[in-house]
Amino acid sequence: MSEQPEKNLEQRLEDEVAFMSINKLTELGNQAIAAGLIIGHGFHGGQYEILRRGEVLLFSPEEAQAYLEEALQKKGK
Repeated sequence: MSEQPEKNLEQRLEDEVAFMSINKLTELGNQAIAAGLIIGHGFHGGQYEILRRGEVLLFSPEEAQAYLEEALQKKGK
C-alpha cells in the first residue's frame, strides 16, 4: 500500500521538473524576442517551434533551450 503514495510523489516531482523546464524555455524565448533574435516561439505538435523571419525551426524542448541559450550568449558578446 505504501507504493501508491511513492508513485504519486514521483509523478508530482516529474510534473514539477517538466513545469520548471517549460518556464525556463518560455523565459528564454521571451528574452530572445526582446533581443530581436526571433519573432515567436512555443510548443507545436509535440515539438518546440522557434520563428525567425522567413524561417520556422522545430526542436525538442532540450534542443530549443540549448539553441536559445547559445543565441542569447552570442548576442551578449
